[in-house]
Amino acid sequence: MSKVVDVLTKITIECPVEQVAEYAANPEHAPKWYDNIHSAEWITEKNVRVGSKIAFKAKFLGRDLSYVYEIMEYIPGEKLVMKTANGPFPMETIYTWDRVGTNYTEMTLRNKGNPTGFSKWISPFMSTMIRRANMKDLKKIKDILETRH
Repeated sequence: MSKVVDVLTKITIECPVEQVAEYAANPEHAPKWYDNIHSAEWITEKNVRVGSKIAFKAKFLGRDLSYVYEIMEYIPGEKLVMKTANGPFPMETIYTWDRVGTNYTEMTLRNKGNPTGFSKWISPFMSTMIRRANMKDLKKIKDILETRH
């Protein structure tokens, strides 16, 4: 029986919540701040809203992955929930953005999933690997946004 993976990471970014949320919620920016994501292509019209679908190509643990995320919930400036049912690791990704003071944002990145196939065998290590990758990605988006404004 595989173990459910549930990883929560967060970082404080010196940038207004509106700017952080707008940048992070745009799937076209994902390859710029996610090390493992190589491309993101809209399947539906280019509009971040419930029901929108985006095809991602990534590499994780030396394996090429292709998967489609569907936006399940979107509250601009507050929360974005995306879910995929296909691929070796069905996953839900949740971003939240909270205003901290005047010019700071706490961004939370949460990944929840139930590994299948190959991923099921490495699930005991999956949380640690995802947490490490997520912190690296959050530090990258922090660097991008703090040098932009």
